[in-house]
Amino acid sequence: MAVCETCGNDYDMAFEVHAQGAVHTFDCFQCAIEAMAPVCEHCGTKVIGHGVQAGEHWYCCAHCAREEGTKGIVDRVMAGSAS
Repeated sequence: MAVCETCGNDYDMAFEVHAQGAVHTFDCFQCAIEAMAPVCEHCGTKVIGHGVQAGEHWYCCAHCAREEGTKGIVDRVMAGSAS
């Protein structure tokens, strides 16, 4: 059995996440998200999808990035636009 590093639960179905040279042990995805997900610098939500990175700043969406003054970030490009 292994102990979850977030909640301390000793669980026989715990799993490991290998990231950036470290190994983390969790008993569920909720604990993994709580420990590892970046936080949107505008609204404070955990970024569990792709999110938006502008320089060294993380946001959950383009709206939050724009609210913080980031220019040029959109949620999608209109059909027919050049890539």
